[in-house]
Amino acid sequence: MATETAEPAATASAPTAPAAPSPPGTAAKAPAALAALAGPEADASATTVPTNKRRSVTARLGGWLLVNELRTMFRRNRNLVLLAALAAIPVAIGIAIKVTEHSRGQDAGGFLTQVSNNGLFLVFAALSLTLPIFLPMALGVVSGDSISGEAAQGTLRYLLVAPVGRVRLLAVKGVSLAVFCLVSTTVVALAALATGLALFPSGPVTLLSGDSIGMGAATVKAAWITLLVAASLLGLAALGLFVSTLTDTPIAAMAVATGVTIVCGIVQAIPQLSSIQPWLYTAQWPSYADVLRDPVYLADIEHNLVIQAGYVVVFTLAAWARLTTRDVSS
Repeated sequence: MATETAEPAATASAPTAPAAPSPPGTAAKAPAALAALAGPEADASATTVPTNKRRSVTARLGGWLLVNELRTMFRRNRNLVLLAALAAIPVAIGIAIKVTEHSRGQDAGGFLTQVSNNGLFLVFAALSLTLPIFLPMALGVVSGDSISGEAAQGTLRYLLVAPVGRVRLLAVKGVSLAVFCLVSTTVVALAALATGLALFPSGPVTLLSGDSIGMGAATVKAAWITLLVAASLLGLAALGLFVSTLTDTPIAAMAVATGVTIVCGIVQAIPQLSSIQPWLYTAQWPSYADVLRDPVYLADIEHNLVIQAGYVVVFTLAAWARLTTRDVSS
């Protein structure tokens, strides 16, 4: 009987016996062995899927950041006032010409002499009057505030956290400034077009080369001129973006961006500085008028676009170098 009771006890205690220890490194090698048995496809999918997801998230975040930046830009009261002031300039010019068209002579220069005969010329006149001063002033205010305004408000450090990053933030700011260039010039052109057609007659347009074209073709040329004027402001936008990375004071950045344009205008008026005048971003601003020739004279237009592209590349790289090495404390 003693033997019969001892055997069950032995069998009952057998499952609780400690297992033999595994050789060192066996537990660490098991996942690697399983990965090798699964093949390279499983390994690739394990690494690429999270990367693709991260890229998708950052792309959506960049798009959201751009939309939010544009919404903020065009909802800001200061920028709306600037756009309203730009729209009021062609309206004031049209009313002034309408009131004085019977009393003044034909001594006015440029496109102003043609506005009374064809309201479409008010578009060309308004762009030619706002390009040297008013459009650069508005863009200088907006571009100078792009980065320095965020630093002054204390929001720059929050915008630079991953996965947004400094490069993506700089790209968003640059694209939004390019959009503002287009919107501001379009506001001037549309206000001038509406005022010109409301106050003056319309019809065939006589070009600077002496040829006459229909109203539809002239409107297309006005659209091209608007795009060229917007492109002419891109160099200043890049300059203002760079200056805004140098300071936390928006007013200082605005003053520098606007002041440089004034200095360029002064340099262009000094004959002794003719050697550097062709390299100023303001040198070929009037080249848009060559669109009103048949055929279109492209030499100065191409020169203008090349100069603007050069300024964009140089000052965007300078802004990138400054922003990526900047110690943000605000």
